[in-house]
Amino acid sequence: MTMQHEPLRPPRTERRGFLKSSAIGAATLAGLSLSCGAYAADGSDTLAFVADGKQFPFDTGSLKGVLRPQGNSSGITSVVNAARGATVSRSLGLFTHYRLLEAAKRHGTSARERSSESRLLADGTVEATWAADENHPFELKAVYRWAAPDVLDVVTSVTARKDLTGFEVFLSSYFEGFGESWVYAKDAGLAAGKPPFVQATRDKGVWQMFPRDKQAAEMIGDGRWKQPPHPVDWAIRPTLAGPLGMRIDRKTGLVALVMAPPEDCFAISTPFGTEGHRSLYLSLFGQDFKLGQTKAACSRLVVRPGVSFEDAVRIYTEYLKECNEAVDQ
Repeated sequence: MTMQHEPLRPPRTERRGFLKSSAIGAATLAGLSLSCGAYAADGSDTLAFVADGKQFPFDTGSLKGVLRPQGNSSGITSVVNAARGATVSRSLGLFTHYRLLEAAKRHGTSARERSSESRLLADGTVEATWAADENHPFELKAVYRWAAPDVLDVVTSVTARKDLTGFEVFLSSYFEGFGESWVYAKDAGLAAGKPPFVQATRDKGVWQMFPRDKQAAEMIGDGRWKQPPHPVDWAIRPTLAGPLGMRIDRKTGLVALVMAPPEDCFAISTPFGTEGHRSLYLSLFGQDFKLGQTKAACSRLVVRPGVSFEDAVRIYTEYLKECNEAVDQ
């Protein structure tokens, strides 16, 4: 029987919206992290970061590296897959908070260039905080938690100190190798019954963005990406079937997935596969904030060998199910 793949519908948002509008302290963020996945209940120390000065090394048995090296405002860096001895990412890292954007506005150059504070929580997660200031009228927080040896969840929260319009947090991941880039997107040219993954190839443009819907495409073109430094002229590609990007390294057999619930992410972007950045990006939020309002967005990274397109859809579908079930509890 031929399997027909329908575009994924956004999960139920009523209770997620209630959670995201609540005041977010450390305990609340931990609860939101749980809404993004199921975590090991065996108390294993391998699924935990450890404090080493201002940085947080990890060795999950599958992935080894450092979160926020020397206290820098970056994600996980110097990442190595233990079983294959393969470098997954170097200095720019994975799940690093990058551009902070509004309509026709950019707040500073990059969150990764701003100073921030971090702390190790009792359960082995790490919370990072970027304080509000004159040029950044919002507080940004991120909580990093291992869901499995090869699965990292990050919850990003924003508290507005003034009204924000179409506010976006651009979450970046830079890989070593991984010369193929694919996005879970609709395309009329795909064969019936095949998972709808569209490859980012050179002939479609250097920088390519896959929007969630028409409104998202309009937001991408509202002037935010014209702001220096390094403005980007995105080639708009097919609409997402769900916020799921995929990088494949044919040499090592490793596959990297980045994903988010549809209501949390309005676009996925990437350069063509072999372009030097070897990157994938999640455009989080894309929402208006009122003064004092707090919202949170979930995202997940998976790095493992031999993931097929069908496997990727299954992993993503299970992720959305976990989010829904956690919210319904």
